Amino acid sequence: MLRVEERIDLDARTRGLVKVRASQLNGCAYCIDMHWTEARAAGESELRLAQLAAWGESPLYDDVERAALALTDSVTQVSETHVPDDVWAFAEAHFDRDELAHLLFAIAAINLWNRLMISVRALPAEAVPALTRGAAE
Repeated sequence: MLRVEERIDLDARTRGLVKVRASQLNGCAYCIDMHWTEARAAGESELRLAQLAAWGESPLYDDVERAALALTDSVTQVSETHVPDDVWAFAEAHFDRDELAHLLFAIAAINLWNRLMISVRALPAEAVPALTRGAAE
């Protein structure tokens, strides 16, 4: 998976939003913590990250980001959505063929990582010290 991720060529800001959003939908606390922290370090604002759960109603995202996020939501919930034609068309309107392929691989990769981290019960880095302190008290 690391080799696949190394080959994904996608705007870093968009990729960060995709990783956090898919992790939110999948309920992966470990990945939310990791990718939120990475996005902040890369210059993403706390406000845009906080609004990500309601991106469809928030004015903080441009059309390219909206296309990526809509596709992220649909692919992440593919058993329910089957990626509607309008979502796919919106993505095609904002990403060329190669960019769209990279976006799909980015979405697929974070979904796999979410499933792995949830399965092994990985803890968010920020939670470990708090849990350790609580056990010692």
